[in-house]
Amino acid sequence: MTDTTTPVAHERDDRSPAPIRRRLRWLRWAVLSVWGPGLVVMFADTDAGSLITAAQSGDRWGYRMVLPQLVLMPILYVVQEMTVRLGIVTGRGHGALIRERFGRGWAWVSAFTLFASAIGALLTEFAGVAGVGELFGVSKWVSIPIATVALLALALTGSYRRVERVGIVLGAAELAFLVAMVMSRPDPNAVAHGLTSMPLGDPSYLLLVAANVGAVIMPWMIFYQQGAVVDKRLSVAALRQARYDTAFGAVLTQLIMIAVVVTVAATLGTQNGEATLQTVGQISHALTPYLGHVGGTVLFGLGMLGAALVAAIVASLAGAWGLSEVFGWHHTLNERPNRATAKFYITYALAHIVGAVLVLGSVDLVNLAVDVEVMNALLLPIVLGLLLALEARALPEQWRMRGLYKHVTRALCLVVIAFGLYMVPLAFGWA
Repeated sequence: MTDTTTPVAHERDDRSPAPIRRRLRWLRWAVLSVWGPGLVVMFADTDAGSLITAAQSGDRWGYRMVLPQLVLMPILYVVQEMTVRLGIVTGRGHGALIRERFGRGWAWVSAFTLFASAIGALLTEFAGVAGVGELFGVSKWVSIPIATVALLALALTGSYRRVERVGIVLGAAELAFLVAMVMSRPDPNAVAHGLTSMPLGDPSYLLLVAANVGAVIMPWMIFYQQGAVVDKRLSVAALRQARYDTAFGAVLTQLIMIAVVVTVAATLGTQNGEATLQTVGQISHALTPYLGHVGGTVLFGLGMLGAALVAAIVASLAGAWGLSEVFGWHHTLNERPNRATAKFYITYALAHIVGAVLVLGSVDLVNLAVDVEVMNALLLPIVLGLLLALEARALPEQWRMRGLYKHVTRALCLVVIAFGLYMVPLAFGWA
């Protein structure tokens, strides 16, 4: 009896963990092999300029700015999901598809929008790096050159996956904002009340909503994620996991924005929007009396530095990939610099150098950030218009949007364009 039952028991022990091991292998494959482009681009979306906008939103309007951040989650997802499908199904980058489908004229237009947006983003990110350095007594003449050299060295490693992993690690520093939100001890009842109030009839509230919408979709994000899934060599079989990667990133980045809004609303918002929050230093110094040195300086500085650096990586790579696609240059991070990839790497390096020099020479970084925000708003109709056109023409029929999803996606894109354009005359003081 003992001899017959013992082997059976052992056999069951060997078989029972097998499904678990298969699930773990599947999860590891999904996370390590497919996930990444969505997380990196979404971490970059919550860049220095976006975080400053979120802080201003929480200071001036408190918890009434939480609901717009929730609404932006699906908008962010549907736009970036189109880039994922375009990249994986066609195997081509965004600039290359525009050139092939619409000719060199539109390719030049897309190249201009990408260049202007990428350089503008780098100016904002380097300004954020300089602001974080100054929190800890480090001059911008030290912090910006160090950041520039580190970012240039990263791209020269000859591995897209290494760049992606570094980007995720840097972006993960933004989770510090979630800790700061807990430290601020927001009132749950006040948060719930704020979720039911959106004073859209107030021009100042609508302006900040438009600023938040305009900060969600930027040309370099579209170019980056499409180029990333191509450089990562993802196949159609990985499309579902790539969508999960994008969806998770969209939720996470907006939760980070909400964390900043709530943190500021629970602390500085009690002053009825009287604080001046236009730079990294002003926000940090204003939060320190409520959160202490650790919360107001260390956590805030860590989160802002991670946001600025990952956004600098994404914006510069998007610029280099996009311009290379438009002009037909060989471009990949999976090869070290050589004669074939020289133009690609030179473009990447020049973007950083130009951005660093402009920030070091600028005397008014606040107005510079505002100008970048307005410029992105003006570019939205071109960028989203071309994206929708490519989705309808460059993809085979079975991979295009259909039914309700198509109509909802187009409507959300029109909302982004409308809010972006609405912001322009208000930002210039024309209305």
